[in-house]
Amino acid sequence: MNEKNFPLEREQTIELIKKFPTPFHIYDEGKIRANCRRLCDAFAWAPGFREHFAVKALPNPRIVEILHEEGAGTDCSSIAELLISEAAGVVGEEIMLTSNDTPFDEFQKAIALGAVINLDDITHLDYMAKHAGLPEVLSFRYNPGDTIEGNDIIGKPVEAKYGLTHTQMLEGYARAREMGVRRFGLHTMVISAELRTEAFLLTARIMFELAVELKEKVGIHVEFVNLGGGFGIPYRPEEDPVDFAAVGAGIERLYNEIMRPAGLGDVAIRTESGRAITGDAGWLVSMVLHKKDTYKHYVGLDSCMANLMRPALYGAYHHITVLGKEHAPADHVYDVTGSLCENNDKFAIDRALPQIGIGDIIVIHDTGAHGSAMGFNYNGKLHCAELLLREDGTVELIRRAQTVDDYFATLHYEGSLMKSTNAIK
Repeated sequence: MNEKNFPLEREQTIELIKKFPTPFHIYDEGKIRANCRRLCDAFAWAPGFREHFAVKALPNPRIVEILHEEGAGTDCSSIAELLISEAAGVVGEEIMLTSNDTPFDEFQKAIALGAVINLDDITHLDYMAKHAGLPEVLSFRYNPGDTIEGNDIIGKPVEAKYGLTHTQMLEGYARAREMGVRRFGLHTMVISAELRTEAFLLTARIMFELAVELKEKVGIHVEFVNLGGGFGIPYRPEEDPVDFAAVGAGIERLYNEIMRPAGLGDVAIRTESGRAITGDAGWLVSMVLHKKDTYKHYVGLDSCMANLMRPALYGAYHHITVLGKEHAPADHVYDVTGSLCENNDKFAIDRALPQIGIGDIIVIHDTGAHGSAMGFNYNGKLHCAELLLREDGTVELIRRAQTVDDYFATLHYEGSLMKSTNAIK
């Protein structure tokens, strides 16, 4: 059982709302640090272990800076994420660029930063060489395809747009070496939001066996194997968290079984977690604006799927609590909605909750990854603020709320009807 708690009392939250109106996301620094340490501890046995935090999960330089203090680098998938890494003090090979359909300016920026480049397609090698040059360290992303077709743990990589086939992997490394690359890594990312230990062990076995094959068939001794992320969090109270100690111990056994006998006992291990580091350390705080009773009972919040789209996009479950009513009986059933002109703008459907009144403070749990990061401006909805609960109990603003002027900024150009801010006030 995974108890869902919010780190602030109701009275503290009310005071905070006076300074930072709802909605906002708030993150717990202490929990983020603890999550990172737990992952690193699980791989303390591994040579040169490094976590490359998946910036896409929570693209905020303050968060990246905190994780860098814990020894984490970054996994980036765009030039914006590279810039966030740079601003947060992440440097050189602490950065990995793992993008897809990559424009040349991203390759150029990554190479200028000294980042590790992780290619998603064999054709990107020539494209990168032509437009940006070659990096110091190169890896390719492996898609294991039909070798695990139908596996209920990893799913069907053959249907994913990411990565190279087995044949392309061998060809890609040989080709890169011919072009002058001398240092290599190996990468995959084939699972997401997974809680079962065996999923991560299967991934490790596949990658360790491929590392051995690259050495034997191509003559390339990789410097690291990046096992990707995919560590899930228990979104539902009844779910158990990932057993990182068991995952780390299991992967160590496979490393000793497969890598060391092949002379690869110096190969470093990398991960690129996002959700496991910040997911359960974030909450979306909203206020009830309206209640509506028609064919169903609706609770309307001052946030919407522009602030958290996972429930609408994936049908994802996010636990919801009503501050001050955590122990009240959940004897009412509501759809919890936002104000977008989309019928799927719902944080919860037929959710059993305590009786809710207008003005109640609603906390949506586990929004620290792929929450604010997936925000958008449909219907002219604005991005909300992001706050950080520091370890000393103070609260820091780490992203201000978007304003109407921000929203219209790209319409301020010569000839625009909204070139003057007076047009939008």
